[in-house]
Amino acid sequence: MTVTVGVDLAASDAKTATAALAWSPGGARLLDVVVGASDADVVRSASGAEAVGIDCALGWPREFVEFLTAYRNGAIPPREVGGAEWRRRLSFRETDRVVREVTGRWPLSAATDRLGVTALRCAELLAAFEAEDGRAVDRSGAGRHAEVYPAAALRIWGLYTAGYKVREDAREDLLARLLERAPWLEVSAAQRRELVRTDHALDAVLAALNARAHRIGVTLEPPAEMRELAREEGWVALPTGPLEGLDPRG
Repeated sequence: MTVTVGVDLAASDAKTATAALAWSPGGARLLDVVVGASDADVVRSASGAEAVGIDCALGWPREFVEFLTAYRNGAIPPREVGGAEWRRRLSFRETDRVVREVTGRWPLSAATDRLGVTALRCAELLAAFEAEDGRAVDRSGAGRHAEVYPAAALRIWGLYTAGYKVREDAREDLLARLLERAPWLEVSAAQRRELVRTDHALDAVLAALNARAHRIGVTLEPPAEMRELAREEGWVALPTGPLEGLDPRG
């Protein structure tokens, strides 16, 4: 049996959720889903997992960091463009641009949107993972930790449901279609109620499914020329195959 863990990270513990999936040749089973997770809870949940999918930016745009450093020292780095185009370039990472190309939607910016507060928490969490594992987290996804984006995964898998973040009926519909497409995934009645009750629980399960995709090698890797940058900025492990490809029954 192998285990993958998904983390729907938020700025507050109350809106942070974890989910653990157990995988065996006969199928997959949702071991647990926890809403209201502290950093210690997240680290404990991920301990021993073969893959951990974290729904949060693992870093900031390199140009944004360079700008802040230069501005602190009283200068602005030389730039080829200015105005809105320049500000947009600073706001997004290379992986964000790839997500936009693949899905047609921009992710939130860790530099200029409220996601930045969650990214600060994520930086602390990565340090906790490093202390637990005794080695650095590779933000490009080369290790057991990967940055995931559940909404993008849903689009790639053909499951995206408008309003699932805010409406129970939309989550109920999404979950029903997910389980119809993945009959090998066992979810108890109580767990189903929790996944319908809150989007945080559902996103954690989606992150754990994405972590499985990453573990078996069916996610988008950074190209060679972006690998060093991805280790710095983070890299979204977008699925490259259908949901059915995660079926452990072969």
